[in-house]
Amino acid sequence: MRITGISTHVVGTPWRNLTYVQVHTDEGLTGVGETRMLGRTDALVGYLREAEANHIAGSDPFAAEDLVRRMKYGDYGRAGEIVMSGIAVVEMACWDIKGKALGVPVWQLLGGKVTDRVKAYANGWYTTERTPEAYHRAAEAVVARGYRALKIDPFGTGHFELDRAGSRYAVSLIEAVRDAIGPDTELMLEMHGRFSPATAVRLARELAPYEPAWLEEPVPPENLQALSKVAAKVDIPVATGERIHDRIEFRELFASQAADIIQPDVGHVGGILETRKLAATAETHYVLVAPHNVGGSVLTAASLQLAACTPNFKILEHFNDFADAEIKKIVTGAPEVDPETGCFEISHAPGLGVEFDADAAAEFPQQQARFDLWAEGWEKRDPKASR
Repeated sequence: MRITGISTHVVGTPWRNLTYVQVHTDEGLTGVGETRMLGRTDALVGYLREAEANHIAGSDPFAAEDLVRRMKYGDYGRAGEIVMSGIAVVEMACWDIKGKALGVPVWQLLGGKVTDRVKAYANGWYTTERTPEAYHRAAEAVVARGYRALKIDPFGTGHFELDRAGSRYAVSLIEAVRDAIGPDTELMLEMHGRFSPATAVRLARELAPYEPAWLEEPVPPENLQALSKVAAKVDIPVATGERIHDRIEFRELFASQAADIIQPDVGHVGGILETRKLAATAETHYVLVAPHNVGGSVLTAASLQLAACTPNFKILEHFNDFADAEIKKIVTGAPEVDPETGCFEISHAPGLGVEFDADAAAEFPQQQARFDLWAEGWEKRDPKASR
């Protein structure tokens, strides 16, 4: 079997563009992969056009390891976010093809499943007025939908510092959310790399009474010594990793022991097997895995294939019950959170377990998507609100 070519489809919403790649073969099987880029979608599409000619066309989709190696190193320049995301969408599509050809789910090819269900946490649910009352109502709706975990960044446009009034307001929002969801629902605290170590530590201590499940990206991701400084001074588990795009770059993070949970994005870090290798390394450091997952149903399905066969997998992020839920219709077999358990059930369908509908995707053309975490009203995922 050989790859004859790829087709690329960009699905747009006002705040994010999702890139889907179909990999076609000479035996009629087609696989699909997905990633989400912020402000670099055209660059990704351009890279894929060149990579198709240089590496992808004519390759054996069963030899995904070799294809990944050639795409990563065969152009000599160091692979960053764009290249690793391009590799990811093609790699997961190859796994989809292999699973379909053999009639088994991808997790079966990666060692077999260790779980039948994967806990989900909701994101994108607080696209409302930024008040305690509105957040209380929105959080109640998340729990009513069946989620047993949710994540929130309550810090507005905070950057390095947050004044006392802003800090008190952030605490009031978290207090309202905790009151709405009760003591047993996990509450993940997102900082989006906003703060200096001193500010992150202060805020973590002020929010500790509300029992955050983790403290995510408390400082900008470039300086791991700063992250270590935070980790040494807080009792909340520290999570990070969504903006690290090569599993090799996690080496320093593991050595520092600054993170309790890593959050690689399957769509940015080179695909399913690359993330599985990273998870195995994390396991040797007693670190849990909770992938960043801000894409649509294909990326969710790929992340669940990883979850099924990964012993140290903790939980999976999910946006599409609250933000852009209509895009789920561009695939059949879209993963859904069971409202009775708050979990995804592991699919036994061949490949990734989903089928991409290009005609349905065409109803959501590419947009000039913007998502500026430093702009007022960013939490509404409405670019017009932050101008």
